Amino acid sequence: MKAIMKQFVQSAVMTVVLPGMLFSSSEKLPQTDQLEAVVCQHTWIPVLKEDGRIVAMELEEYISRVVLGEMPASFDEEALKSQAVAARTYTLQMVEEGSRHQGAVCTDYRCCQSYMDPEEYLHTRGTQEHLDKVFEAVADTAGEVVCYDGELICATYFASAGGYTEDAREVWGQSYPYLISVSSPESSVYDDKEVRFSFQEFQDRLGTALKGAPESWFGAVTYTVGGGVDSMRIGQTRYSGVEIRGIFGLRSTVFQVEVTEDSVVFRTDGYGHRVGLSQYGAEAMAVDGYSYDQILSHYYQGTTLETYRDD
Repeated sequence: MKAIMKQFVQSAVMTVVLPGMLFSSSEKLPQTDQLEAVVCQHTWIPVLKEDGRIVAMELEEYISRVVLGEMPASFDEEALKSQAVAARTYTLQMVEEGSRHQGAVCTDYRCCQSYMDPEEYLHTRGTQEHLDKVFEAVADTAGEVVCYDGELICATYFASAGGYTEDAREVWGQSYPYLISVSSPESSVYDDKEVRFSFQEFQDRLGTALKGAPESWFGAVTYTVGGGVDSMRIGQTRYSGVEIRGIFGLRSTVFQVEVTEDSVVFRTDGYGHRVGLSQYGAEAMAVDGYSYDQILSHYYQGTTLETYRDD
């Protein structure tokens, strides 16, 4: 299972240049006591940078940057730890699977995970105190991963659930025993958001002309166990909630539709695909006194927390 990782480490140490691929040691983060504890783990992963290079980066160094990009450092320490473990698990599972970027992970949030350099974080987003807080969360969980039956899970995560997470089967058509719908009592900045379309814009997005008064365009709606829209009839066509979210750029599939005098209005709760760990849910649980391992076992049902070993 670790063969890909071992081959990569050997190439990285020798700094071998292969056709279309450059392996080199990445630059070090600013030195702190927490960071020194992080980078001593010596597990290396291939990371595709924006300039097209694939570089060898220490795993915990990469995870620190992912957490900086993915979760507000103002969140509780236990929430940050849960994010670090989820991101580490997701990263290693992708690298071992080897299905993207010649076996690498990238720094584009639209593809793999968010990623932010510490220097950029200090310049645009936060303070040294918050930076150290993230480093500490990564160091405190260094090497820890989430497993199911002894194997790394697909540790998906997202911003906000809108009350419940979603079963993976409802979103991607594939079931995972640990990615099922669970409660996520949270309050987030993404709840009760409104998106409005004129009647013409609405039809343009659908790519079809609808007949009758706008109030008659909408038919029966079904819902998933997680509270998202499973399907909705619009005109003579039945669309899945996932399709509607994509067509209209909605934050999530937890939405309601209202027809006003001159427009169609979507009101949404939550943000993201809603499968796996909810970041705002993790924060709510942490504030309520739950530890990061309890948070992870809630959102990834039936899993265990284990130490990753590259051997």
